[in-house]
Amino acid sequence: MALHTPLHTPLHSDAGGLLSYACERPLPAGTLVRVPLGRREVLGVVWDAPEGIDAPPGQRHALPEGMTLRPIAGVLEGLAPLDAPWRRLVAFAARYYQRALGEVALAALPPQLRTLSPEQLARRLRRPAQAPGATDEAMPATETLTVSAEQESAIARIAAEPGPFLLFGSTGSGKTEVYLRCVQEALQANAAAQALVLVPEINLTAQLEERLTRRFAPLFGAAAVVSLHSGMTGPQRLASWLAAHSGRARIVLGTRMAVFASLPGLAFIVVDEEHDPSYKQQEGARYSARDLAIWRGREQNAKVLLGSATPSLESWHASRPPSPENPAGGRYLRLHMPSRIGAGALPRVRRVDMGQQPRRALFSAPLLAAITERVARGEQSMILLNRRGYAPVLHCVDCGWKSDCPHCSAHQVFHKADRSLRCHHCGSTLRVPRHCPGCGSPDILPLGRGTEQLEEQLGALLSDVLRPDRTPARIARIDADTTRAKGALASQLAQVHSGQVDVLVGTQMIAKGHDFRRITLVAAVQPDGALFSSDFRAPERLFALLMQAAGRAGRDAAYMARQGTPCEMWVQSFHPRHAVFEALRRHDYPAFAEQQLQERAAAAMPPFAYQALVRADARTQQLAQGFLTAATAAAQAAGLPGREQVTLYPPVPLAIQRVANVERAQMLLESPARAALQRFLSAWQPVLQATRSQPQHKGLLRWLVDVDPLVI
Repeated sequence: MALHTPLHTPLHSDAGGLLSYACERPLPAGTLVRVPLGRREVLGVVWDAPEGIDAPPGQRHALPEGMTLRPIAGVLEGLAPLDAPWRRLVAFAARYYQRALGEVALAALPPQLRTLSPEQLARRLRRPAQAPGATDEAMPATETLTVSAEQESAIARIAAEPGPFLLFGSTGSGKTEVYLRCVQEALQANAAAQALVLVPEINLTAQLEERLTRRFAPLFGAAAVVSLHSGMTGPQRLASWLAAHSGRARIVLGTRMAVFASLPGLAFIVVDEEHDPSYKQQEGARYSARDLAIWRGREQNAKVLLGSATPSLESWHASRPPSPENPAGGRYLRLHMPSRIGAGALPRVRRVDMGQQPRRALFSAPLLAAITERVARGEQSMILLNRRGYAPVLHCVDCGWKSDCPHCSAHQVFHKADRSLRCHHCGSTLRVPRHCPGCGSPDILPLGRGTEQLEEQLGALLSDVLRPDRTPARIARIDADTTRAKGALASQLAQVHSGQVDVLVGTQMIAKGHDFRRITLVAAVQPDGALFSSDFRAPERLFALLMQAAGRAGRDAAYMARQGTPCEMWVQSFHPRHAVFEALRRHDYPAFAEQQLQERAAAAMPPFAYQALVRADARTQQLAQGFLTAATAAAQAAGLPGREQVTLYPPVPLAIQRVANVERAQMLLESPARAALQRFLSAWQPVLQATRSQPQHKGLLRWLVDVDPLVI
């Protein structure tokens, strides 16, 4: 008999759809098989046959004369088939994000599973079923925490209503405890139930996994909680996936990739920090894990809880309450928790006009005095600068030379620690020259500032400041450069939590999700870059980053009461009266969101319109833009469905138009109707591929479609 399987191939390739193979016995849809593809043997998933392909049961499918099917190479026995809800999720993601079915399906499986033969998998399944890090030792009883009235109200409404829910809670309001209570109720209601907890970044998984294990291991066993993210080794990811697929794991904690985990008993989904752009995949199938979580919850009848102190404008709009203009309200139910646990106060926001400070000053005198006072009292401060390295660029005073990357239209960043120039786009690295390559002058100076320079200058400014124990102030830096080694981030965070660090300097890595108990002052030293960006989402991202950073201060109400001083958020800006900082001063996200949504509605931008990008990479910018222009003309000539409701803008270079010697161009598509945009994109795919095959576009390297892009 014939079976049909998607393989990991591009949508526009000849093998982009379902392929048919011969099999001696019927296999249920969802079975994993090894199949030949050319000279290779690859993993495939037995798929539901498209309508009209299969003959009636018991009859062999008729093939064109002279054609025979290649037999499958083997079946991965011992694994239950991937269930119908999982297959529908993959099919929807492939269809909506304009990717090949097999590309999404196979990428959703653990990499090691894709390489195992049936015999190797059988040996792997014979090993003791234990998730990474789990032990057979008895776990201590979990502590019972008292919840606030706001938390109790939110938990009750989540239990009573279908959702989806948007939990809008200020930083420190106890959103995580609400997540845990709701997950616990869902798992205790059904012995086969499972929960999925998504976080935006890998560095947030360790502390949450510890808390989940401490809470749920006594209730459901030591192996009840598993993690799933790209920072794990191949065997670890496979073990976690198998535990989830078999139902042994009751809770899966992971980053965006975990939204595709096989969870046959899925009953509850949590998306923490739902506003975070990290939930949007930027390579391959460019899916949004947050949006897929909503779709998956509806498909599997699982409740979905989105949580954030600064929700995305899309989620905020989708959770709007009923009004005379819109009696039905939004699709989500908004739950509000404005108060901090323990009656803790949100930080007072203090703005410093850097136009009134000495030229090139990095720290204003009032901020430096405030940091000094905190160190002397034994308190911690956090300094945020979302730019790593020592300086964004080196330049020559005499001839104007700058440290441009030879492979990208970007500067190489100066890293003083190892005297290197590094491109943060293509990764190329050079030694810092002793003289200007342009004119030979020795006067090469750093221009701008990064976290490395911030740490150095702060160390010099605080060199004479003593802690209460009369020891010098201690400064630490956390960014992508200091956390490359395995275990480095956990070690550095442990030092902060234990009080070994007085001033923490870092990028956005330190601004969200961490529960620092002794930080009483947070400062953003150079936040102006996003205020006048061409990206219409820049103010939203800046406000979220600053609100999240402010939320690291004063989280322990009892500690703040003992210290007797209020927590503070300092913002140094040349535009201290900007609307973003005015809303930040009042901690007024609703007012900020309302103002932004009014601007979006007037400009017909998301969430009031739907967008897609088509990007082309080529050896020259002319080739990249020429391909997009030709594809646009072909679409207009073909009269594709939905075309009358879709606006196609002319192609333009990307902001960083050249990366690794590849020129990049893109064009924006916009429509007031999501369905019309989807119809047009689906019909445009073969037109794009036909345009790509024309001789004049021979230098085109690749093209891709990005639906619901976050960066334009």
